[in-house]
Amino acid sequence: MIEHRGPISGVAADGALVATAGYDNQVILWDAQRKQAISRAFHDHLANQCSFTPCGRFLLTSSSDHTARLWKVPSLQLVAVLGDHDDDVESCAAHPNRELVATASRDHGVRVYDFDGGLVRHLEGHTADVISVAWIGADLLVSSSDDGTIRRWATNTGECLDTVSMDGVETDTIAVAEDGTIFAGDDSGTITVIDGDTATRIQAHDAGIKRIVYSPSARMLVSLSYDRTASIWRRNGTLELVVSADLPPVVWPRSCAFLGDDKLVFATFGSSYATYDIPTGSWDVEGVHDTISLNAVAPFHGGLLTVGDAGVVRRDGAPLHKLPSLCNFLTPAGPVVITGGQTGQVFDALSGRMLHQHRSPLNCGAAFERDGVRHVIVGTYTGEGLVFRVDDDGAVELAATVELHANAVKGVAAGDGVIFSVCADTAVAFHATDDLRLLERRHAAHERIANGCVALGDGGFASVGRDHKLRIWREQRGEAVDTPHTHSIKCVSASSDGDIVATASYNGTIALYDRRERRWTRVIRPTAAGISSIAYDAARSVFLASSYDGAVHEVAR
Repeated sequence: MIEHRGPISGVAADGALVATAGYDNQVILWDAQRKQAISRAFHDHLANQCSFTPCGRFLLTSSSDHTARLWKVPSLQLVAVLGDHDDDVESCAAHPNRELVATASRDHGVRVYDFDGGLVRHLEGHTADVISVAWIGADLLVSSSDDGTIRRWATNTGECLDTVSMDGVETDTIAVAEDGTIFAGDDSGTITVIDGDTATRIQAHDAGIKRIVYSPSARMLVSLSYDRTASIWRRNGTLELVVSADLPPVVWPRSCAFLGDDKLVFATFGSSYATYDIPTGSWDVEGVHDTISLNAVAPFHGGLLTVGDAGVVRRDGAPLHKLPSLCNFLTPAGPVVITGGQTGQVFDALSGRMLHQHRSPLNCGAAFERDGVRHVIVGTYTGEGLVFRVDDDGAVELAATVELHANAVKGVAAGDGVIFSVCADTAVAFHATDDLRLLERRHAAHERIANGCVALGDGGFASVGRDHKLRIWREQRGEAVDTPHTHSIKCVSASSDGDIVATASYNGTIALYDRRERRWTRVIRPTAAGISSIAYDAARSVFLASSYDGAVHEVAR
């Protein structure tokens, strides 16, 4: 049976066909009427987004394997590999009437290829990851970047025609109307409408906008946000809000597409896509089954706990609870294990109790003691750290909220009176556990997005990110260590004594670094599906790596 085994990150529609791209490396083509898979293909790494060419004869996909690919429809026979990028390709767009493809990559570049995979143009100027690209007419492109700008390019010369400042706010998504008007969604929840030299801003969401899609035939715009809503706007001179729909927990606000004028298809954390009927406001998640992918593992009382996209908490493989949200982390703290994820709900993984509701998704957690009392800090997509007090009887209450960062908190660790956190904007921060005051903030601590961190047990910390670097922090100063990784490092852990640091990447590679010998002692790749988290089991002296393939891989220190 053809279906996704990991989260669906991209979705596209054309006539009676729907295409999906997933974290299981799969690209699947579906018959929309029957919601039945027709064919599938594979990338070598996460498939990020997909789009049909205007003629409908081909499908474009972008991937973390550093390529975009062109496939025949409906067979998904490979036509061309667009492979000149040095980092993840986040999106691609076909020219409206010529055999050209534009791509956007985290290598800071925009490129134009022909349908044979030949490089036609390399457009340089962005200073951070380029996330979205779209055509404006025959010879113009528009791109958006984490550098807080939107740029328009002349593809016949490669010249950057103009740069629109988004006031430093990262802008993940753009769409272009038939008259050349640009719609941009940013991390502050704002839609910016750029019409010629005029920019109008609309505060549309309470958290970052991850995807904007425009339909010329329906004259409607859809904005998806991590505030867990999809807003549908009618374009009538200005943007008029039609409806703001709450997303079901299984829907991932990373991608959607118009299926005709009255229906939307959405990316999900399940095996298939979801649909939304605009006139009736009804959702259809039939056939969206749980996937096996794991997001977190934690050693616990001689065994292990796991949780993933299905929200199922397992202890030594046996299910304990099915939580109403996917979960991204597991943080043991005495009588409870704190977890949470996409819906912003904080849970005790052991009892299934919901403890708190936050306004945005949750990424990570770390336990520490303050005045002899257990606490847990949870990092959020909107930059806050939620500090919970955990009593000996298992009572949990929100004790404080601290502004850790201005962007998504990707990792948090605690040790020796310090909370260390890393951010999607490449910064790291040090806060005191006693009063949560800021001790130090290091901007541009990593060269790319920082993804995770760990306490080393001797007062130091380690962090990793998309720049393929391991950084060791002592007294708030970081030392960069080159790694054997060739793809973004997702997570990091350390042995109890801090001597061995384990790093793991999205392409399934795990590497061990000996701090005393200052060398990498082991590099293995137990899976091609990618490692989601890594933890150290002190009782057995092994590292535990959870994977999107649904397995926990063990690596001896």
